[in-house]
Amino acid sequence: MTTFGYFLASEEHSPAELVRQARLAEQAGFEALWISDHFHPWLDEQGESSFVWTVIGALSQTTSLPITTAVTCPLVRIHPAIIAQAAATAQVMLDGRFRLGVGTGEPLNEHILESRWPPAAERLEMLEEAVGLIRRLWKGELVTHHGDHYDVDTARIYTLPDVPPPIYMSGFGPVAASLAGRIADGFISTTSDGDLVRTFRVSGGEGRPSQGAVKVCYGTDRRQAVKTVHRLWPNALIPGEAGQLLPLPRHFAQLAELVTEDMVAESIPCGPEVDTHLKAVRSYIEAGYDEVYVNQIGPDQQAFFDFYGQEVLPRLREPA
Repeated sequence: MTTFGYFLASEEHSPAELVRQARLAEQAGFEALWISDHFHPWLDEQGESSFVWTVIGALSQTTSLPITTAVTCPLVRIHPAIIAQAAATAQVMLDGRFRLGVGTGEPLNEHILESRWPPAAERLEMLEEAVGLIRRLWKGELVTHHGDHYDVDTARIYTLPDVPPPIYMSGFGPVAASLAGRIADGFISTTSDGDLVRTFRVSGGEGRPSQGAVKVCYGTDRRQAVKTVHRLWPNALIPGEAGQLLPLPRHFAQLAELVTEDMVAESIPCGPEVDTHLKAVRSYIEAGYDEVYVNQIGPDQQAFFDFYGQEVLPRLREPA
């Protein structure tokens, strides 16, 4: 049975607002949470980008829902040994309800410490080594590691959960999905591409969870909802590999000038029609995702949670 979760957008909302949304999500009947891990927002207009591990600590005292980082990059900005410690603490504080979502990242967040941005194949190698190192540290042993990309000298994590958090890996292409099948406990994507889920499964991920996410904008006025998306998240419609290459929010803003309101209206569920939202979420279910996370764009969060709690989630849970 599909799990329906809510996606907390760290790029758009303050830490206190994220905590408030988590409470509202649980009250509305959502069963899990995603939270993004960024240093910069995609666009200055989004306006926020808090330190995710601090927010997770607050969430652990606020909600009983499981939480996944979507996603953390343990490659450049933060060393995998530090991510291992942070995730172990999160798992302890959440009583075993934490999932470490990892990916190869974006220069938007990572370039702040290293201007050289490795090519995709190298980043996948780095991620595989990082995941292996994190798993070793979670065993509580004294670790010395000299790998192709990372060095650790006599490191030991003392605050450890009884059961380590599962590691889910993000993938937007077949090579990444295949690596996720080999090294990860679950798969993450923000596209309803069933081929990626199938690649993950045939590469070793059979029987492991897959998580997908969809952005929407509920509002009583569809035209106004489209305008809200166009103002805050036009970058969601920038195609290709720009997200893997551009270093600053202003670069995304420059490309986003090519995104029109008509493009938003055609691509992102906007407005008050229940069937529009149902169709978007169901596309992920039909693609084979076990968990689907919904992100409401804009400030009208209470109305969104009322709408989904009363109109959308009950229909999604109806027997086929």
